[in-house]
Order: sequence, then C-alpha cells, then structure tokens
Amino acid sequence: MSTLVQVENLSKQFGSVRALDRVSLSIDAGEWIAIMGPSGSGKTTLINILGGLDSPTSGRALVDGTDVGALDERALTLYRAEKIGFVFQQFHLVPYLTALENVMLAQYFHSMTDESEAREALRRVGLADRVTHLPAQLSGGEQQRVAIARALINHPRLILADEPTGNLDEANEQIVVNLFRELHAEGHTILVVTHDPSIGRLADRRVELAHGRLAQITVFSAEDEERFDHLLERIWVANEEGSKALLEPSHTLGMLDPAAMLRRLAERQLVELHHSEVLLTPRGESRARDVIRRHRLAERLFRDTFAMVDPDMDSQACKFEHIISPELDEKICTFLGHPKTCPHGNPIPPGPCCPV
Repeated sequence: MSTLVQVENLSKQFGSVRALDRVSLSIDAGEWIAIMGPSGSGKTTLINILGGLDSPTSGRALVDGTDVGALDERALTLYRAEKIGFVFQQFHLVPYLTALENVMLAQYFHSMTDESEAREALRRVGLADRVTHLPAQLSGGEQQRVAIARALINHPRLILADEPTGNLDEANEQIVVNLFRELHAEGHTILVVTHDPSIGRLADRRVELAHGRLAQITVFSAEDEERFDHLLERIWVANEEGSKALLEPSHTLGMLDPAAMLRRLAERQLVELHHSEVLLTPRGESRARDVIRRHRLAERLFRDTFAMVDPDMDSQACKFEHIISPELDEKICTFLGHPKTCPHGNPIPPGPCCPV
C-alpha cells in the first residue's frame, strides 16, 4: 500500500503558543485515521495544514507527493480543489444556494459543472428528493450530507473531516458515520478529527495528540477495543468485589488468551502487571469506570424504560456500552434521574451531570 500523506517534524506557532510540536506521521492510501485529543491539542491545526488552509512554521506536510507548505496561493487553490475534500462541523453551505447548487459550486471551482453528476452525488447521500431545498430548509444532518456530497464531487485524494458529527442528533450522526464507513470500504483515505470514542474505534488507526505533540498511535480494530473494554470491566468488577484471585493472568476472566490481552493493555498503559496481580493505571481506571458507567446505565434504561429482564437486558447493555458517546451517556443519566445503582444493585459511577 502506498503512502499518501507524509508529515515530517511539523510545527506550528501562534505567537507564544506552539499548536504543533515536531509531529511526524505517515498515512497510507485507503486508511481511515481518527485524530483525537483534548481541546487545544493541535488536531484542527494539523488537518488545516494538510488541507492547505494554514501553513507550518517548520517541518513538511507532503500529500500525494506535494509539499503543501511550499505552494503559493494560486497553487494552494488548485491543490484544495483537486486533492482535498473538506467536511466541517459547521457545514459551510452557501445559504442562498440550493443543495444541488452548493455541490455544483465545488465543481465550478474545480473545472466544469455537471448537474447530472451533482444530482448523483446527492442521491448517494440519500438526498435525491431534497436537491432544490435551501440549507435553511434542511435539517442539520441533511446539511452535513450535502457537505459530504460537495466534498466528494471532485474525487479528492484525501477527505478531511473536522468533528463532522459534532452538531448532529443521534439519528443523523449514525447516518453520517455510515457514509464514512462506506467511503472507507470503497478505498477513500479519510482523516477525521473527533472527540467521540465510538467513531475513533471505527478507524484503522487512532492518532492522539496532547499539547501539540504526538502522544500515541493506536492500531486496533473495533473488535479489539471491545475486548479491551470487556477485560477492563472484569478487572473493575473484581476490584469491587475484592476478589484478587480473578486478577491473576494465569486464569483470568474467561478469555482464550488473557495473558496476551493483558500485555496489550499494559503496552497501552491501561494496566500494570505486578507478579500475579493486575493493577489499573489511572488511565485504565478512567476507561474502565466509563465502560462500567455506560453498561450499568444501559441496564437501568432497559429495565426501567423497556421492562427487559435478564438475559436480554445484559446482552443489550453489552452492545450499548460500546456505541454510546459521552454526550448521550450524560443524557441517559439525566433522563433516568441520575440513578445510583443498576438493577442488580451494583453502584453506577457518577458522571459530570450528576449532582454532588
């Protein structure tokens, strides 16, 4: 597989603030990369430089062999039109143009307009019956799908998406996520800035930034992440019960190769292995706590709202804990009145929404 993006010692300074600090990264054609990290960690700055919307202070960003930082304004305009497809959190549609015209506008800046091709792009994102609507007549999710159609219309080499689901409700978020999954399956190269772990888990790799520096690159599938969550959950429960015997790697937790899984958790600094004991690191404890909270809130939701009973309740909660976002987690907690225990009587760790 060929390298499409090569970032070499990339730095960006804004006055006294170093937004990026010597970041190096390579991305293969066809990869889906999730860029994650806290606010101010440099995520948006990185994709802005890759997209030709900003220039580095030092270092290089090569996209499809083009040194983006070395381009003049005219060349940058051509680069953005031909090689990059942008999807922003705020949509950035022209308010007085229809959905069809917004897509065709991208064609105009690239070369020539083709109405039939623009209509096909909108049909593909499920908007064949909304082509004549203005942005104000579309829902947030529909506007974002117009933006995705616009990003794809010129067949870009690289799709850059900055929090593409940040302003969407749950239903529209799922539609947009499914579109990205389809694009990835077709071989598109995608970089998504996101704070949502459920989206991050869909990517081939997660790149985590902290204070402008590359903190971690994670190459795990969604299935791996679910196994990690399950193991962290079991460790948390064993700690709750004071059952240290369950924490011994030699006979751990009902998994086919628990020792290998524990080593991988240790490599990610989620656990520490001390002789026969497994200890959660602060980072591992935080993640385990989040998983336990989501699972037990889901159990409470399914029991109290949908009158489910075991084993269906637990089975659905296991699925639910891997897909809900932190925002939805807090909404469910508030909807349920901030419950303190799950239906089995186990404590639900409090979240930011819970009264002190």
